[in-house]
Amino acid sequence: MAMQQQAHGASLVGDRAAVDRLIDTAGGLLPRVDDGLPWGNACRRTPGYLEVQRATCYGRLGLGREAEALWAQVLDGVPSTARRDRGVYLARRATVAAESRQPDHAVEIARSAVEIARETRSARMLRELGALERAMRPWHDAPVGRDLAEILAPVTEGS
Repeated sequence: MAMQQQAHGASLVGDRAAVDRLIDTAGGLLPRVDDGLPWGNACRRTPGYLEVQRATCYGRLGLGREAEALWAQVLDGVPSTARRDRGVYLARRATVAAESRQPDHAVEIARSAVEIARETRSARMLRELGALERAMRPWHDAPVGRDLAEILAPVTEGS
């Protein structure tokens, strides 16, 4: 857990090499995680946990193509029972698309994320959709921006 948090810190200062080194090293330690504490073993319980962290870091680093490929890989492995996680990952993937100047793709992804957000009302997912909304500001007056506003309305009204 500490190493993946360090990787997030490295992404904040633009150090991709450190992100990869830390997440790769943490991956080598996974077999040694064996406690029963729910907050300490998410890396063992959540499919693709470390790749989720890497994709999040890559998005923060502005590595859209790499982040998109990781999100596609991670989302393929998310079980149907993990709806909240799926929604958060979809919202992050949509934000990466927006930041990579692919607003239509971002809106397409956002549709699925918002459907899950409407069902779950997950605060974490709503925060991620807020990040997407901010990333889409350059298109707020364009048809794609208006589409996003309409899609987000059911989960952002009154907030």
